[in-house]
Amino acid sequence: MRIAGHTLGTPEQTVPEALALFREAGLDAAEVIYQEGYRSGIATGKRAAEEARQASDGEGIPIIGLTPYTTAINSLDQAEWSGAVDEFRGAIETAAVVGASRMRVYAGSWHPGDQDHDAHWGRLVDALQTLAPTAAEAGVVLCVENHFGTMTQTAADTAKLIRAVGAPSVRVLYDQANLTYTHDEDWPEALRVQGDLIGHVHVKDLVFTDPDAPFRASETARVKQEERAVRSRVVGDGILPWADILPALKELGYDDVLSLEYEYRWHPQDLEPPAEGFRRSGQALRRILPGTAA
Repeated sequence: MRIAGHTLGTPEQTVPEALALFREAGLDAAEVIYQEGYRSGIATGKRAAEEARQASDGEGIPIIGLTPYTTAINSLDQAEWSGAVDEFRGAIETAAVVGASRMRVYAGSWHPGDQDHDAHWGRLVDALQTLAPTAAEAGVVLCVENHFGTMTQTAADTAKLIRAVGAPSVRVLYDQANLTYTHDEDWPEALRVQGDLIGHVHVKDLVFTDPDAPFRASETARVKQEERAVRSRVVGDGILPWADILPALKELGYDDVLSLEYEYRWHPQDLEPPAEGFRRSGQALRRILPGTAA
C-alpha cells in the first residue's frame, strides 16, 4: 500500500510546500483539496491544475486524489443540481491533468430534520450515474465517503448508494474514524457491508471526550467546536484499531492508497504541527504493514 498525505493537514502551506512536506515526512503521494480560496488547494481552471502537476513532478510526490466540497448533487432545485454536476465535471478535468485516479465525493447534503429523503436520494443517484461515464473516460474513480451531514453517513447507506448507481467508476471511500465518531458501524461490520466496494481509504485517529454523547453536526465539512465529543489525534495515539483494520482490508483485496486525513485545518489545537504529525502517522502505518513501500 502507498501512504498519502492529505492537504487538509497543511492549511498554512501552498500545494508545492505541502508536497515537499509530505516527501520530507516519508510519504509516497498526496491527496489535494479542490477548492477556491484554500491555500493548500487546487483552484478551478487549467492553469492551477498544470502548476500543481509541475510541482508534483518536481517533488516526486504524485497527486493521487482530489477532494472537492460540492454538496448540491442531491438538490431538488434543477439549477443547483446542474451546477453541482458541472462542478464535478470540472474537478474530473483537473484530476486528469494532475494525474489523480480518484476523487472524494460527498453524497449530497443531509441533516436530521431534512424532508423528502427519497426524492433527494433519487437526485443523488441521477448525478452519480450522469458523472460515471465522464469519470471512467478520464480514468477517475468517484469515491463516496462515509460522512456525516450527507446521505451516506453509515456504511450501509454508502454501500446501498454504490449498488444503486451500478457503475465501476463509482466506489466507496471508507472512513472508519467517521463511522466511529457518529456511533455507526464498528470496523468488522463496516467491512462486511461495504468491503467489496472500497475504492479509497482515509486514515485518521481520535479519542472521545464523552463516549456516551450523541453525535451532533450542523455542517457537512466539519463539526463545530461546541458540537464535538472527540479530539483529533496522530494515527496510533487514538482509539482506532488500525492494526486490525488494515490487515483485514488487505485480506479483502484492497492494496492501494491509505490517505492520512490529518485534521489540522479544522482542529489545530488537538494536533502536533503537520510535519511531525504526518511523519509519525506514516511511521505508525508502516509498523502495521511492514511491506508498505517507503
